[in-house]
Amino acid sequence: MPIPHNFSAPARMSAKERALSQLQRWMIDGTFQPGEKLIDAELADALGVSRTPVREALQLLEIQGLVEMHPGKDTRVTMIRKDDILHLYSTLAALHGLAAELAAPRIVPAQLEQLRGINAQFREAIGSGQPYQAMEADESFHNLIVDISDNPYVASFSSSLQIHIRRFKYVFLKQPVGATLTSVDEHEELIRALENRDAAAAAEAMKQNLLRPMRELYALLENE
Repeated sequence: MPIPHNFSAPARMSAKERALSQLQRWMIDGTFQPGEKLIDAELADALGVSRTPVREALQLLEIQGLVEMHPGKDTRVTMIRKDDILHLYSTLAALHGLAAELAAPRIVPAQLEQLRGINAQFREAIGSGQPYQAMEADESFHNLIVDISDNPYVASFSSSLQIHIRRFKYVFLKQPVGATLTSVDEHEELIRALENRDAAAAAEAMKQNLLRPMRELYALLENE
């Protein structure tokens, strides 16, 4: 179970939150592979915390579906199934399409500028070969639109789905720059639709921004 020693631990977090955040990241970026056994004592030592917050974090990860705990036996990272891409992305596309539709009549100029700024960060992260930072910027872009939609159910279900989608999205954003920059252009199209208060166009642009990576990622994994 290789654990990096040069990671940046999040600040101002409890030991459990810090463990949860870092373990999630290692599962997303492939440090911990699907099916890999996790040993709480080794994790606690690497994170500089006691075993209790690590165990609490692992319990939360089990609830999220990222690990499988077998009492008295072992704890392992859950496997990734290729067909999950189709189920997860299509559901998120429907939710975020609704969010964009609801956000169109609500959005204000300051929020449009905020979206442009996040998209610029997204472009920069892709161009500089930082897939994890690109993933976070992409999520921030989508989450802001969800927030503007002012629908707590969309926000709640979206958050649950994105935990699992991150494992696939990271793989996608590690692809050649030319392919992933298409997402930047799609974001710009979505911003224009929101600026024009065109709810139907915004919903369609949002769906396209999720369904295209879904198809490309599924094909990529199918050819491996």
